[in-house]
Parts: sequence; structure tokens; C-alpha cells
Amino acid sequence: MSEFVFGIDVGGTTVKCGLFTAEGEVLDKWEIPTRTEDNGSHILRDIAVTVLKKCEEKNLEKEQIKGIGIAVPGPVLKNGDVAFAVNLHWGYTEVAKELSEMTGLPVKTGNDANVAALGEMWCGGGRGTDSMVMITLGTGVGGGVIIGGKMVAGAHGAGGEIGHICIEPEDPIACNCGNHGCLEQKTSATGIVRLAKEELAKNEMPSMLDAATVTAKDVFEAYGKGDPLARVVVKRMADYLGRAMAMIAATIDPEKFVIGGGVSKAGQPLIDAVSSAYETYCFPACKDTEIVLAELGNDAGIFGSAKMLLD
Repeated sequence: MSEFVFGIDVGGTTVKCGLFTAEGEVLDKWEIPTRTEDNGSHILRDIAVTVLKKCEEKNLEKEQIKGIGIAVPGPVLKNGDVAFAVNLHWGYTEVAKELSEMTGLPVKTGNDANVAALGEMWCGGGRGTDSMVMITLGTGVGGGVIIGGKMVAGAHGAGGEIGHICIEPEDPIACNCGNHGCLEQKTSATGIVRLAKEELAKNEMPSMLDAATVTAKDVFEAYGKGDPLARVVVKRMADYLGRAMAMIAATIDPEKFVIGGGVSKAGQPLIDAVSSAYETYCFPACKDTEIVLAELGNDAGIFGSAKMLLD
């Protein structure tokens, strides 16, 4: 009898859903709205309803379903409970227990960034490894750590919070987490804009960048055209990221770094700049660590969620 698994990735706006074979083939993908009203009390019920409807639509018996993997934007404890998820308006929530009771299926829960890393290891940029670190460069900076094919959640559910490595403690501006000098402040999309505005304010070299409208995308487009100021900005950003990755490599020595998120759309020029900085700072034994682009995009979460049930 064929076996199937559901991968669910809960975001603040939509819940991404996928139905997979045990071999990783995607049979169906769809989304439902994330209803965060009433303290997010509708979210798990809506997921249960859409999963059971899909089973009916595909004529699947519960005996054929290995279970549901669900990724959530918050710290996940070892028992599958979520300590809190601000974007979902959740306090302490027994996610695995509640969703299992609603569907009659086994459920495993993981932090969304860690789960995305698991997905990239299984079917994306990290294929062929069982030890990797994923770094997501978006509005913020997130990450996931995989060792021995398993997600590292940590004692407090904070494993993979790469964006909050302190990279410049003298930074006068506080991070959203309350600390100062976090990697997220320098290498996220908003961090790159901040670096660009700093350079535009103090540097008189000609540039196609405009401080009033500059975006991270603008910076990398200008970088590709040889804009001298954009080159300064990208070098600073890559230097911060490469230094942080060198710290990570000296701690866990992964086989690969996989870089995803919106900023990663800059492509190989980003990888080249970061690789150069990384090689400058890393421990000599780690110099050959491969740095690659993520491949699954927004689907990494559903792939990783499914993979949790197959391990």
C-alpha cells in the first residue's frame, strides 16, 4: 500500500499545504488563509478541515497517511508544543496534540526556519548532505541547523537563530530583539538598505543609488553594473555574513551552507561575495565548505514538514 504525508507551513498570512509521497514527490500543493483573529484559535481547525477534505478528494484512507508535519513561526519544544508564536497570536499551544485529536493522524511540529532547512537538505540545495546550515536573508535573517540529518532545535527552541549572532556590539541602534549589533541588522534586506544609506550619506563617490528609494534589489543590480558605491555596500554586507558563517563553521563544521530568502535572488554574485569573505575569516580546516543557493523557495517549509514524518 502506498504511503503519503502532509506538509504544512503556517505563515502569518497564508498556510501552505502539500501532499507528498514517501519518496518526496509532490502530489498536490495549495494554500488557505491564516485566520489570526480570536487569538489564532481557528488556525489548527482550518488545517484539520483542509487535510481531511484532501484525503476525501484523493480517496485516501487514514491507514495510508503517515501523518502531518507542521512548521510554525515560533519556538517549538521537544514535546511538539509551541511556546508562543507572535505572528499567529498564539500563546502556549499544544499544536501536535490538538491537531492530532482533530484529524486522527500523527503530527510532528517544528520551527519554520529549521523545517525549511530540513526541506532543503532533503530535496533542495543541501541534497546529498546530512550536515548543513541554512541562512535565510529576507526582511529579517533566520536559519536552520541540520546535524546527522536531524534538526537542531536547542534547549530553548532557539537553535538556528543565526540572525541574532552579535556581529557589531557597538552598534547604537537596537535590533528588534532588544540587543545591539545583530547580524540581522546588517545582512537582511532592511539591513542592506541601512548600509546603503550610511554609505550614501558619508561617501561622495558617484552612484546610481538614491537614498530616498534604495532597496536591497537596487543595491545588487547596481553592484552587477559596477557601481562603486554598491560594491562598498555589498562588500560590507558580505563581510558581516562571512564572519558570522566562519563562527558557525568553527562550532559545528557543516558540509554546506545554503543561502535562501528574498535577498538570495541576487544569485551567484551574492554567493561569490560571501564566499570570499568567509574564506578570509574561517578556520583553515573549514575553507572548503560549500556555499550554495537554496532551491525550493517558498516550498521549503512544506518539504521539510513532510520530511519530519518520514524520519
